[in-house]
Amino acid sequence: MSVAIEDVRVALGGRDVVAGVTLLAHDGEIAGLVGPNGSGKSTLLRTVYRHLRPDAGRVLLDGDDLTRLPPARVARRIAALPQERGGDIALTVREMVAMGRIPHQRAFAAEGPADVAAVDRALTQVGMAAAVDRPFAALSGGERQRVLLARAFAQDTRVLVLDEPTNHLDIRHQMELLSLLRAHRRTTLVALHDLNAAASVCDRLHVLADGTLLASGPPAEVLTAELIERVFGVHAAVTRHPLNGDPLIAFDHRRVPCD
Repeated sequence: MSVAIEDVRVALGGRDVVAGVTLLAHDGEIAGLVGPNGSGKSTLLRTVYRHLRPDAGRVLLDGDDLTRLPPARVARRIAALPQERGGDIALTVREMVAMGRIPHQRAFAAEGPADVAAVDRALTQVGMAAAVDRPFAALSGGERQRVLLARAFAQDTRVLVLDEPTNHLDIRHQMELLSLLRAHRRTTLVALHDLNAAASVCDRLHVLADGTLLASGPPAEVLTAELIERVFGVHAAVTRHPLNGDPLIAFDHRRVPCD
């Protein structure tokens, strides 16, 4: 399933946070959004999972205008991991992940075998199968992140929208998450701060700054030292990863201008 963002504009507080962005995530492609804080990444993703309605432009799923689709149909196509984590929800880990199955169930229906299997599989994938009875609110930030990712996997959609999914995760779980995304091969829109992670997992990167799209393309073409300095204001060297050949960005903290 493809996701096409066509000339989307979103205004918040009287200013354009997203100013006419057009990009395409092809079927099965992992499309990364990168850019500094305030560049519009999260706002743009919210238009894809319908938390926000664009002031102009549109989002298409396989050619269908997202705003014209019934909410239940959208929920069977798109699963989201937003930045807002809902840490005070009084549910167990299993109950939280089982919420991902609601779009596939009839009203007031009990879990069926397919629902149970999907929840168990998702919990195993994120390494939280042993925590099914723990209160979600009692988990660490990284554990909550993994449970919410399991909920998105259990929803079993063809599109994933992930906003900073590696936040709060240690190095091992970051690597496992990136590996899962590659293995699932669902159409994925993901916002990432870590440029090396983005270079490793994404098929295509879209660089945002001040609500506009500055560059799009494969990571090896987009992540140049010149673009990184222009967008992020830091000095960097881009080489090849010695283990896998991905772009590898090294930063020089001694050459960051101080405000």
